[in-house]
Amino acid sequence: MAVGRARRRPAGRTAQGIDRMVRNVETGHFERNLSALTAAGALVTAAEIYFEHDSASFGNKMMWVPVVLGPVGAVAGVAGFCSRRMAKTALPIASAAIVANGLQGVYLHARGIAQKPGGWSNARYNMEMGPPLLAPLLVTTVGGMGLLAAILRREK
Repeated sequence: MAVGRARRRPAGRTAQGIDRMVRNVETGHFERNLSALTAAGALVTAAEIYFEHDSASFGNKMMWVPVVLGPVGAVAGVAGFCSRRMAKTALPIASAAIVANGLQGVYLHARGIAQKPGGWSNARYNMEMGPPLLAPLLVTTVGGMGLLAAILRREK
């Protein structure tokens, strides 16, 4: 085969790898998959957040918010997988709340690091021993997946 020539797929063969992913986005099949992935990601991150915040004895009442939003995001993700209407209404609302809470978490974790002895002047130690500064971005990513699922085309 000459260099620069497009490789053609024989009729009847299914797309593989990246071609399959692109086709799924183009046809709207990916939207349902991303809704389901949002549901799973919300549950996993909520469980992880619960264990981490439990080890800190839920010292701040705001620590409960991402734990509660996890199941909300999971229900919205499952609903978005099952229903186009829910994918365009409930999923983006729940996902936006999760994103906002994740960004708030970065702020609260930064504030927690600042409150440690030495504050930001002792940043290396306080970031290792204090609240993980970038961990809330994990839940923000899950919310972002839900928002992306809500704007993608839905399969017919």
